[in-house]
Amino acid sequence: MSERTALDAAEHTAGRSRGTTVLGIESTCDETAAAIVRGRTLVSNVVASSMEQHARYGGVIPEIASRAHAEAFVPVVSKALEDADMTLDDIDAIAVSAGPGLAGCLAVGVSGAKALAAASGKPLYGINHVIGHIAVTQLQFGDFPDDVLALIVSGGHTSLLHVQDVARHVDVVGTTLDDAAGECFDKIARLLGFPYPGGPHIDRHAQHGDSHAIHVPQGLTQGKSAAKHPYDFSFSGVKTAVARWVEEQQGLGREIPIDDVCASLADSVASVLARKAIAGCRQYGSDTLIVGGGFSANSQLRSRLVEEGERNGISIRIPRIALCTDNGAMVAMLGVNLVDAGICPSAPDFGIDSAMPMDRIVM
Repeated sequence: MSERTALDAAEHTAGRSRGTTVLGIESTCDETAAAIVRGRTLVSNVVASSMEQHARYGGVIPEIASRAHAEAFVPVVSKALEDADMTLDDIDAIAVSAGPGLAGCLAVGVSGAKALAAASGKPLYGINHVIGHIAVTQLQFGDFPDDVLALIVSGGHTSLLHVQDVARHVDVVGTTLDDAAGECFDKIARLLGFPYPGGPHIDRHAQHGDSHAIHVPQGLTQGKSAAKHPYDFSFSGVKTAVARWVEEQQGLGREIPIDDVCASLADSVASVLARKAIAGCRQYGSDTLIVGGGFSANSQLRSRLVEEGERNGISIRIPRIALCTDNGAMVAMLGVNLVDAGICPSAPDFGIDSAMPMDRIVM
């Protein structure tokens, strides 16, 4: 080994001992977020949400969200650096969510990140923020076992993924064929008169209801559909069944047992998600399931996954609530993985992809 090569190797080892430091920026929906991760340590984490501005409309309005991102970008990134007692000079790389998400919102984050990268000379990675939901669990549980499975559940995504290498190779095992779990909850929440976002309201009411009070179907779990789609998800029929039951009761002039409706809905959705995820783990020989996405904050799902995991000898890694929803920490953590794996930064002219496929990790 030459003197120069030996010196390079020593500097690389020293850098890894300190930990690769990445600034992560997230703007896929209604949260503007920035965080700094060093190695496997979360140094700072700042989130600004525009959720209250969307509540009166019953859902996220892309134009309002984009404007909120533009207003919050500089203050949020500045606060993340300030909280970490760092400047851009202390950062090894910048990572930003390039998809999937709302196009206007993604454009704000990516444009801002490109400006920061150009000004600082730092490498920039445009990442898949859904894969970030997998990577963020490393902050709490450490590195992944080999060939781990991941269940991603959020407002717009329900996916079962096989993670061979979070920086290089992720395969789609199952996906939603219509409504995602979070979408199903939000639509029933509106029917029941809950304000946006409705998921937390259903969760709270479900804790006081009878989960067997009404029959709620479990999509793609029986017969030919189950055989054809063993790891796919369908919650459109669940939404329709619950909505029709509620409307029938209202038509008969009966009072709606809100707690029981919420409990029955939550139990059905949690059962399907847990059953298919555990079956996927058995199929792929994985003894660990990673769970991520905003819907993973749901208490019925968390309980059911832990219960099924214990029954089947599978370790369930569900991050703390603050790391479940969209945040900069997940973007930064995936960025650390990409840098450490030697993945080339994204091209300077990379674009956004609002429908970024789940098996694409970085632009």
